[in-house]
Amino acid sequence: MDQVRFSPVRGRGRQGRVTIADVADLAGVSTSTASLAFRAPDRVQEATRRGILDAAEALGYEGPHPVASSLRSGRTGIVGIVITDRIQRAFGNPVAQATMNGLAEVLDREGYGMLLLPGRDPRSGGPVLLRTLPVDAIVFATRGEAADALLPVGRARGVPMVGVEGPHESDVTVVDVDDRRGMAELAGFVAALGHTRIAVVMRRTTMGPEHPPGPPRPIGADLDAIANPTIRGRLEAVAEAFPHAVRVEAGGRDAAAGAAAARVLLDHPTAPTAILAQNDLLALGALQAARERGLRVPEDLTVTGFDGIELPGLDRTLTTVRQPLHERGRTAGELVTALLRGERPESVVLPVELVPGQTAGPPPAFDAR
Repeated sequence: MDQVRFSPVRGRGRQGRVTIADVADLAGVSTSTASLAFRAPDRVQEATRRGILDAAEALGYEGPHPVASSLRSGRTGIVGIVITDRIQRAFGNPVAQATMNGLAEVLDREGYGMLLLPGRDPRSGGPVLLRTLPVDAIVFATRGEAADALLPVGRARGVPMVGVEGPHESDVTVVDVDDRRGMAELAGFVAALGHTRIAVVMRRTTMGPEHPPGPPRPIGADLDAIANPTIRGRLEAVAEAFPHAVRVEAGGRDAAAGAAAARVLLDHPTAPTAILAQNDLLALGALQAARERGLRVPEDLTVTGFDGIELPGLDRTLTTVRQPLHERGRTAGELVTALLRGERPESVVLPVELVPGQTAGPPPAFDAR
């Protein structure tokens, strides 16, 4: 078929929009054949398809309307990625970044787009975009208790749901890491160094604005009240090794929050000789608080973290537990695409690795009495 060149015309669709029927008329084919040229090009002869595409270009037609196409097929080609905090913060969080990179790698390969959604608790009174925006599946990419409150919204959508570290429900396929074993190994490592006075800077248990750190509490106090299983499991692992340890809840998730919480612990009448922070950024803050107090690390104070992220500006290697952040994102992507293919994949638990560094050593001599 000869190439078609016409000036754009007013179409027969709403508000003069050019439709597939206009393209079919100009190309001299049926509407169904013109539609196949866009939806299933391998089912249309090359010369015919080329003529249809030339007609579409001449008319300024760019393809089937996405909403109409999704209504016909039942698919949008979009996976909703729920960030259970402000999306702006997620881009500054290296753990979330690594997870999202792994997730995007798989979804890009499989031809799916990603739509980032703030995980706003429906009970907060604000708009809940997950209720209305068209998605084929939902991935809870960063763990937070708002994810639990959003479960009824996801269920009402009737789409597959995948969670990174939760929510742990029968209708959610979860990518977990072996947090508890990793923290148990870390606690055992610190115990083997000879430490007995242990404190934990724990991750915050609530979302929302940052706030001052909480008071020192016994390590095992009211653990059942902590809804987040990752935070709770890591505390339980430390409590098994050090039943007399204390904990302070950080008021945020960054180094500044870690420093504020560590100051509370270092000012305690029985100051610790080892601070186990529940993430690497909190550990970075604890190192800052130690410098402020004139404490040497690890000679006077051992500091450990959890995650295994790069910490710019740190002059030594942090003793930590490395979790496979990129891999957990990739695994979430593989699970959600398998669900979209109609498969029934099982939830996955990924291993972690203890990484001894230069911030852990034996306790000072006075602690050996």
